[in-house]
Amino acid sequence: MHRKHIVGASVALALTLAIAPAVALAAVNDDPQSPYALAQEQAAAIAAPDPKVIEALQRDLGLTSEQASVRLVNESAAAQVEPLFGSRLGSAFAGVWVTGPTASLVVATNDTAKVDAIRELGGTPALVGHSLAVLDAAKAKLDGLASRMPKSVPAWFVDVRSNKVVVLSRNPAQAQAFLDSSGVDRSLVQVQKSDERPRALHDVRGGDAYYMGSGGRCSVGFPVTKPGSQGGFVTAGHCGTAGVTTRGYNQVAQGVFRGSSFPGNDYAWVEVNNQWTPTRYVNGYSQGLITITGSQQQVVGSSICRSGSTTQYHCGAIQQHNTSVTYSQGTITGVTRTSVCAEPGDSGGSYFSGNQAQGVTSGGSGTCSSGGTTYHQPVNEILSTYGLSLVNSTGPSPTSSPTGSPGGTWSAGTAYAAGAQVTYGGSTYRCLQGHTAQTGWEPPNVPALWQQI
Repeated sequence: MHRKHIVGASVALALTLAIAPAVALAAVNDDPQSPYALAQEQAAAIAAPDPKVIEALQRDLGLTSEQASVRLVNESAAAQVEPLFGSRLGSAFAGVWVTGPTASLVVATNDTAKVDAIRELGGTPALVGHSLAVLDAAKAKLDGLASRMPKSVPAWFVDVRSNKVVVLSRNPAQAQAFLDSSGVDRSLVQVQKSDERPRALHDVRGGDAYYMGSGGRCSVGFPVTKPGSQGGFVTAGHCGTAGVTTRGYNQVAQGVFRGSSFPGNDYAWVEVNNQWTPTRYVNGYSQGLITITGSQQQVVGSSICRSGSTTQYHCGAIQQHNTSVTYSQGTITGVTRTSVCAEPGDSGGSYFSGNQAQGVTSGGSGTCSSGGTTYHQPVNEILSTYGLSLVNSTGPSPTSSPTGSPGGTWSAGTAYAAGAQVTYGGSTYRCLQGHTAQTGWEPPNVPALWQQI
């Protein structure tokens, strides 16, 4: 893909901010040396979108092939620079999202003095009333009141595009009355009518089916490795508690739940026996195997796809991060809300954006014939909690180090600030642009990000 195609798509910034009480400001500064432009260039040079992902985005988001390719590059670039915007804007940072067919980058602030900084970094500024920290604090207060939340409230979240904490309710008047007595600043909260009735998608299959104990089935999220272990996979916590045994899709003895958290969270990991070998693939059914290379969380508005054995392979968009959702079993916090459809049979399965793992299916509402809303537990929290890593090779031993590994302190998935120093392959490098490292972005490969010293 030529750089002019990417820049052209991202500069044609249709500021479709009608849903947000934001002042849409002048278009982004098209500086080819801005951090966002450099991230686009790096993403375009490294990215090799799987044709099956392009086809799914064309089908489910109504994109052309070129729009889908450009969108994936711009989404990857946006995820890379989001920490930089947060650092540079500080307490005036109000969130990042992408919009339009090719994922144009929008950055919000509640301080007019920060508008020029946003342009200099390569984003399109939106002026809003509240910082993200203020909204997150309001949502955290609601999280603390989860046990008292009316049963008619299925979910609440910070919506960076509307610059509000949004509370969904089947009975808005009831929700309003609760909020009036909650002590939360009402100017920060918006109640929206919703008929959602989320439920944990029990006894279902995802990317690959597995069966628990003496009955019930769920689905594999992402295969993982763990030092000193045969490895295994992450999945939904409501599928089983620690100690529950599993059988694979072929009913062969497979493994055991080593950790599980539900409600509060909805994640778990299963350690497999030596009859099973974790790989780096997601089953895309009619689309074949999807290769996963990392777990960079994408920003609001980005495309996201899900694999499940009931409804197979579907795509949509990320709507909100850090959502709290209430099922009959209790409230789950910190999940991501999406427009991907799902049905019973998809629980625990894989959410991914491009080639980046995003999370495992938790629950949702609606169907794939009528549309719906689903929630996924972010995968990086699961990996961190249990000390796991996504599989990065298809070799027979997921716990062994690759031959000739260069070693050093550089690590994929780490956020590096400008000026940070790492070692790689026996050399020392200084970070030139703040970014979150990805596989393929090793210091010798990306001179725009690292300088050897």
